[in-house]
Amino acid sequence: QVQLVESGGGLVQPGGSLRLSCAASGTIFSINAMGWYRQAPGKQRELVATVTSGGSTDYADSVSGRFTISRDNAKNTVYLQMNGLKPEDTAVYYCKAQIKRRSYSSQSDLWGQGTQVTVSS
Repeated sequence: QVQLVESGGGLVQPGGSLRLSCAASGTIFSINAMGWYRQAPGKQRELVATVTSGGSTDYADSVSGRFTISRDNAKNTVYLQMNGLKPEDTAVYYCKAQIKRRSYSSQSDLWGQGTQVTVSS
C-alpha cells in the first residue's frame, strides 16, 4: 500500500509564510512528477506547481515568484515553500505523485488527503 501524507498547513496572516511537505511511503519503485494542487470553497481544484524527477519545475501564474516547489528524491518527499501569502491563497492543498510500485507496473496518480491553508488577519 502506497500513501502520501501531507503536513505543514495552518493559519497565517497575509504576507506570511508556510512550508508544506508531502511524503510518499510504501512499496515504491519510482516516482515521476510530483505536484501541489489546491481547491478553494466553491471552486475547482487547480494546479499550483509541479516538479519532475529531474528537478524541472512549473508554476501557476498566480503563485509564480512567491511559491517554490522542491523535492528530495531520497526521501520521496515534495515540499512547497509559500511566501507572501494572500487571502486568495486560502484553500485545501493536495499533493499528487506519479508512482510506479514495481518495475513492471504501470504508472498511476496518487493523491494525498489534503491540508488546509488559511490566510487571514
